Amino acid sequence: MKTLRSLLCSVALLMLLAVPGVLVSCGDETSDSSEFVTLAEAVPDAILEIRYYSTYNFVGKRIDGYEEPVALLTRVAADSLRAVSDDVKELGYRLKIYDAYRPQCAVDHFMRWGADLADTLMKPYFYADLTKEVLFPQEYICERSGHTRGSTLDLTLFDMRTEKELDMGGTFDWFGPESHPTFCGNPDTGEYDAEAAAAHPRGITEEQFRNRLILRQAMMRHGFKPFRTEWWHFTLEGEPFPDTYFNFPVRRLN
Repeated sequence: MKTLRSLLCSVALLMLLAVPGVLVSCGDETSDSSEFVTLAEAVPDAILEIRYYSTYNFVGKRIDGYEEPVALLTRVAADSLRAVSDDVKELGYRLKIYDAYRPQCAVDHFMRWGADLADTLMKPYFYADLTKEVLFPQEYICERSGHTRGSTLDLTLFDMRTEKELDMGGTFDWFGPESHPTFCGNPDTGEYDAEAAAAHPRGITEEQFRNRLILRQAMMRHGFKPFRTEWWHFTLEGEPFPDTYFNFPVRRLN
């Protein structure tokens, strides 16, 4: 359950967003990209589908700060991801990246969008079961993101045999319990809960649950920790900038 402090922060932020010309402080923020690499060079086998550069995302517009359809990561995170890529290639898959480093200005864009309750353009595709009012209290949108620290990414697996994404039983950035790694099973033990799946209108199949595990286990083998509410979201353990939120644009590095 969201803490009182977090609720008060959300209310305060909404009040600031409602006042024209008021900027929200980003805290420990920097525009230094010297320890970052372009993912296409560091992990050349990865497929990129940078959703926030496109209009197919929960906002429905290109997000602030995404100037080119590229992915960036800290050097150390990219090195670990290269090991993941080599690992899954042996299983017949490639990594498909939806998002990696995310500038603070993009997170601020999400916050402004979340405060505009009238804008529900993409609701049928990303939060059909929720009203927009709950997105802040339930922490689907937050004023800080691990992505902004540079060692977090969102991804899935691409099946080289079928030439399609592996079926994970749900789309990237779906707001709801169906996106939780523990949905219809225990990812730590690998046990699938058929009764829970049958009882839920969006219950996933055992194959879809197993597909999520393939990604999860490959990422964890190489030092990435999963996120409790999103099967696609992973952060490098021991990330090099745990307290820094970067704000340089997403574009090719010189």
